[in-house]
Amino acid sequence: MTNLHDTDFYAWTQLQVALLKARRWSAMDIDGLIEEINSMGASERRELINRLAVLLGHLLKWQYQPSYRGRSWQLTLKEQRRQLHRLLRDNPSLRAKLTELISDAYGDAILLAAKETGLDEQHFPDSCPYAEDDLFSLEFYPD
Repeated sequence: MTNLHDTDFYAWTQLQVALLKARRWSAMDIDGLIEEINSMGASERRELINRLAVLLGHLLKWQYQPSYRGRSWQLTLKEQRRQLHRLLRDNPSLRAKLTELISDAYGDAILLAAKETGLDEQHFPDSCPYAEDDLFSLEFYPD
């Protein structure tokens, strides 16, 4: 069973579905299922951190390079906020970890903003300067 998981993941998933439907619990790859379910949860968490990093990076760019503000940046902020709303709607338990995830994402956001603006990393605040509610507000643009 484990070999199939490693050699043909799709076939392994379909076999697990068939075994679940047939209620053949003893034939299932329980360890593999535990690993995959855990991985799925971690994937949602990573997706949230990545989206937060892009949003925060663009907010920093908006704030620290006002002469470059434009429609493209506005639309990126809007898109990321919509994606974040959807992600949190589909995974509401991640809201409880939002403060921690914003903190994790902020370091990546500084790197993104520094790379795209040419400003030094030390130019940006050490911790996220934006309120959680502001991050998700379609009207919020830092000045």
